[in-house]
Amino acid sequence: MKANSRKSATSWAVLVLVGLWVPPGASAGAQDRSAARPSVERPDGPVWQVIRQNCISCHGIDDYAFFALDRAGWVDLIDSQHMDYEDVVLSDDDRNLLLDWLVAEFGADSEAFPRSYIPPEITVFFTDPEAFRLMERACTPCHGMDRINESRYSLDGWRVVLVNMREQGAVITDEELETLVEWLSRTRGINPNQ
Repeated sequence: MKANSRKSATSWAVLVLVGLWVPPGASAGAQDRSAARPSVERPDGPVWQVIRQNCISCHGIDDYAFFALDRAGWVDLIDSQHMDYEDVVLSDDDRNLLLDWLVAEFGADSEAFPRSYIPPEITVFFTDPEAFRLMERACTPCHGMDRINESRYSLDGWRVVLVNMREQGAVITDEELETLVEWLSRTRGINPNQ
């Protein structure tokens, strides 16, 4: 009985150690390969109070950017998504305030953020000259390098910017996009020394 108990304890210890082992390259700094999410600037004032009190306990405000709808479309979406939630009841004034903001920010004339972009894993990283060549080809036909040089974003922030730019016509592959995101976050990131 003791031999089986010892063998069982040893097996358990091995399983725990294997479960705790993290392979090289899978550290906290490893690439995030989940779908890219949009970045939405939080509104101020009364519309934020409506959102804070009624919306963000279930979803983030970045979810709105996946849609580009007219007022009737937003009404239909809100009604269909909230029909099972009896505790979400907006007054007519709050509902109109929210709808006005949604149409102004994410109306039919805006571009919905793509849901399908999943960052590929990159194993080759840009040197400065390679990054500049790609930016000259993909970015500067629409705006100057000063716009890039003056910007500072996190890795996810640069990914949102580049996915949005590609949706507006920048010609760049997924691999180029991710390699440029890594380079920009390393050289034009949010660290004040960059």
